[in-house]
Amino acid sequence: MNRTNLRMLAIAYQLLARETSTGEPSDIHLAAVVCVSEKLRRPISMLAGSTGFRALLTRSLSLARAQVPALAAIQVKPDGTLEWNMGGDLSLSNGEAVQSGAILIAELLGLLSNFIGEALTLRLLQDAWPDLPAIEIDSRGETT
Repeated sequence: MNRTNLRMLAIAYQLLARETSTGEPSDIHLAAVVCVSEKLRRPISMLAGSTGFRALLTRSLSLARAQVPALAAIQVKPDGTLEWNMGGDLSLSNGEAVQSGAILIAELLGLLSNFIGEALTLRLLQDAWPDLPAIEIDSRGETT
């Protein structure tokens, strides 16, 4: 992963932890990925339309599958929601599920950042998760 994606991966873990019942990273499961995706759908759809959101999520899933082949059991439905293919093999331990979900969300955030810029992406995240600690961008455009 490149440096930007490593930052987005760290942010993805934070978002997933916030969508668990306990807020603990060790309790993240694939259902949290759906929650994060759904929270991102509205603001991204406002910027790019529902088709744009679906396209970003589909591309993110494709990029994540290159790193975690077990994600082949997940599909993006025409309405932009994630669906697990129960006939597919999604045999992931909890640790693998956490990592897989974080990679998928990080890819989505990375693509979004490439299109609208990191500052606007971070503002979008602050709007969707008001209790998320502020992520500052320094003068070089890097998060701190």
